[in-house]
Amino acid sequence: MSSNSPSNTFSNAPSNRLSIGLTLPFFREDAEPLIEVAIAAESVGLDAVFAYDHLFRYDSDGGVRPALEFASALGALCAETDSIAIASLVARATLRPPSVLTGIFVTAQRIAGERIIAGIGAGDEQSRDEMEQFGYDFGDVSSRVEALEASTASLMHADIPVWVGGDPKYVGTAAMMADGWNRWGVSQDRFAREATQLNALRENHGGDPLVISWGGLCVLGATDDEAEKKAERLGASKVALVGGPERIAEMLVGYVNAGASWIALGPIDSSDPSNAIHAKAIRDLLNER
Repeated sequence: MSSNSPSNTFSNAPSNRLSIGLTLPFFREDAEPLIEVAIAAESVGLDAVFAYDHLFRYDSDGGVRPALEFASALGALCAETDSIAIASLVARATLRPPSVLTGIFVTAQRIAGERIIAGIGAGDEQSRDEMEQFGYDFGDVSSRVEALEASTASLMHADIPVWVGGDPKYVGTAAMMADGWNRWGVSQDRFAREATQLNALRENHGGDPLVISWGGLCVLGATDDEAEKKAERLGASKVALVGGPERIAEMLVGYVNAGASWIALGPIDSSDPSNAIHAKAIRDLLNER
């Protein structure tokens, strides 16, 4: 295990070079695909892999899917990879006290070196069931945002890059303390408006520009036809981006133009290591523009 890092990956400042990573297969019983996909992403030269933090997940038909535990999986990823960035998207501030969450990331950094990005969030209505079924108080927006701000402040003292995820209407104060911001699944127009809003806040607040990132679901293939057939077979949601590298790159241009220097691609078939090849092709196309 090494703590070597690819150029630009861990800078706390935005870059003209677009970085792309894959979300990992967390919603399953077995952990082997998690490591396989991370190693595949690293082997083709992707910039990051992204770890979820959920207690379980609902299927589209209402069934319950298991989830790998975030902190344990993070440690395994640190030990099994050498150079790729490992980011959370996002670790939930409402599941752990700030000191515990900070300790998780500090320990990960001791294992992996400067490859860790602490993406944190407050949780939303979709996480209510898993919180309450495990005996946690879901709270209201105010209490969840307060927990996020406390965890952000704690992590900023740990010398680890921190990205805050969520709607600027709620997480703006936390984002002003952080190094970066992530928004999941919103349209290009909404992303552009919110990124502009946060950049203006940051300019007024002072400090370095935010690292801005977008993430969303996708179905990738070597060609558009291959991706479309896969999407039909998997029953992909209408919000997922579907296509070969050129089509997906075109779909992402608006996010990049709005300021995104990082993209987190979330394949529906996240256990398939071949998605790493398609993600690299997408990144290369966007960086050649």
